[in-house]
Amino acid sequence: MPVHRSRIHALATAGAVLLALLSLPHPAGAAGSSPTAPPRGSAHMGMGVLDHDGQDGLPTARSTQTEGVDVSSHQGNVAWTTLWNSGVRWAYAKATEGTYYTNPYHSQQYGGSYDVGMIRGAYHFGTPDTASGSAQADYFVARGGAWSADGRTLPGVLDIEWNPYGDACYGKSQSAMVSWIRDFLDRYRERTGRSAVIYTATSWWKQCTGDYAGFASTTPLWIARYASTAGELPAGWSTYTMWQYTSTGPTVGDHDRFNGTVDRVRALATG
Repeated sequence: MPVHRSRIHALATAGAVLLALLSLPHPAGAAGSSPTAPPRGSAHMGMGVLDHDGQDGLPTARSTQTEGVDVSSHQGNVAWTTLWNSGVRWAYAKATEGTYYTNPYHSQQYGGSYDVGMIRGAYHFGTPDTASGSAQADYFVARGGAWSADGRTLPGVLDIEWNPYGDACYGKSQSAMVSWIRDFLDRYRERTGRSAVIYTATSWWKQCTGDYAGFASTTPLWIARYASTAGELPAGWSTYTMWQYTSTGPTVGDHDRFNGTVDRVRALATG
């Protein structure tokens, strides 16, 4: 039976479309990603906390701690005046991820928090499977992660946690992960003169660094745990500087506590 020419044309067109899709570039390291993984660039602080550590209550109010928030493109344009009026005094906004993504809302989030009077900072979501630590630190500093000595800009943060795009430890051994983190921290200090903050969860840190203790003496810790207490900390740290305690707080979801009064927040910003 002869095949109709229109059918042959349709099959040829479909084949060409498929070949075009297969030839599209993919970010480095994406080949091993799960088919259900979120799109690159969408990662944010605490993305894996509920799935891996769960949630167990909320902390009680403490006058010696200062309320803060962290935001990314998921929150869009943030109602900073609302947050200020509710008692929030510091904020971090995602600036970058890997060497392939810049938060399109960073200007409103980073600048808007500052404009209402908050002490603000920027964070970088690290993807150790896509580029070196030093390359990602450079990318971060050049795109919103630099520090300025104005008394209201906090040092940058390395968000290092479960890989939302694939293997939890980004395909790295524990020693290789420690080396990657050191590479980022060293380069950030070289570029800005400040020690970056590490944001992580204790369970991830144990799994992916072997509970490495060597950064604690020079690096502030931002611990992620959605519970009534911050719980066990990674090895080497006897206390935390910041604590992300929920992803369901008012206005923006992610809420945090600084372990000290607002004067201590300002001291960290000053350096």
